[in-house]
Amino acid sequence: MKDSYTVKEALQKLQAYCAYQERCHKDVEQKLIGMNMIPDARLLIVNKLIEDNYLNEERFAKHFVSGKFRIKKWGKNRILRELKLRGISKYNIEIAMREITYEDYVDTLHELALKRLNQITEKNVYKRKRKLCDYLLYRGWESNLVYEKANELID
Repeated sequence: MKDSYTVKEALQKLQAYCAYQERCHKDVEQKLIGMNMIPDARLLIVNKLIEDNYLNEERFAKHFVSGKFRIKKWGKNRILRELKLRGISKYNIEIAMREITYEDYVDTLHELALKRLNQITEKNVYKRKRKLCDYLLYRGWESNLVYEKANELID
């Protein structure tokens, strides 16, 4: 990356950056800081990106939620934590979380739990259950659902 950019050059670079995949405001802000842009220029560029619909936090949140849930099989707790880390507003988080239906959620948990259970070689029932629960909790699934599922699958 070169040392300095004009506002026009930076805007073009950020348009390409946002067109490549959905970005949140924080990602764009970090990129602009990395490009040594002054605060006034950063504000101008971010506003222009929003105005031209390159940057849309609600759209970003929806894409993030659906991707992390469907591809990475993350639970709601992990998704929520990651969105908060990215500075997404509570309103946009709520809208995005509605993308996950209850049926899809419980089906995904069941598939993930079965897949993981088949990978656990532990013979001791309690250790098996513990390993399954730890795995699902790490991925952000709610504890009540995790323990219910572990008790259902492991006698």
